[in-house]
Amino acid sequence: MTDALTVFTLDRMPEITTGDDLPAMIVEFGRGHLHTGDILAVTSKIVSKAEGRVMEADDREDAITAETVRVVATRMPTVEGGLITRIVENRLGLVMAAAGVDASNTAEGTVLLLPVDPDASARGIRTALRDALGIDIGVLITDTSGRAWRGGQTDIAIGAAGVRVLDDLRGQQDAHGRTILVTAPAAGDELAGAADLVKGKSSQRPVAVLRGLAHLVQDADGSARDLLRPQSEDLFHTGSRESWDAGYAAGFAAAVAAASAAV
Repeated sequence: MTDALTVFTLDRMPEITTGDDLPAMIVEFGRGHLHTGDILAVTSKIVSKAEGRVMEADDREDAITAETVRVVATRMPTVEGGLITRIVENRLGLVMAAAGVDASNTAEGTVLLLPVDPDASARGIRTALRDALGIDIGVLITDTSGRAWRGGQTDIAIGAAGVRVLDDLRGQQDAHGRTILVTAPAAGDELAGAADLVKGKSSQRPVAVLRGLAHLVQDADGSARDLLRPQSEDLFHTGSRESWDAGYAAGFAAAVAAASAAV
């Protein structure tokens, strides 16, 4: 554990475009600033741009549909000119608004899709830093997301390499000697949120360094997928309105069947 956490950004980076060697760029920007045990938080936008995940789309809705594997909830605009809100599960297993498709900080008429494999992107950056600088650090790929029960948005970890993203405390003893049965801090998401406080959304500082949590850096690459809740444990598999509609339809069908059988 640590008594102090330091969070800071690397210098401003130029606009990232398709084909840029992002790991090599991070090596150069991190030279002299990174140490073994640090954790690097990289905004998914620059990963998507470097990996060519820029899509021409006059209508973002088409891109959202293409990235969706399951619709959780849909809400129509409440004001004239407003946008449809769609909470969906995307190809990465993430449940979020608009499937993570982003129309901000990208050229007019284009949208950004999330990286195809954020874990692999994180591994590439980690390997490049190890090979070039001789340091062993953890890497997170982060994206902004809302949360059930809570207002606003925060950054979460969607890709990871060398970071224990779920700090499972179950089986340990608390300060009063009781066995911890449930607590497993989502360290990856907590780190991503802390990093976003210094990165901001328009500062052109998309890479942050978190220092002081070396105990969360591990030899194994691991995966941010460890933070995904299994469907069998998901109490919010569909939206409240969608669940009510499904229940009503099932009940109506059962009533019709019962009435038909009684005739």
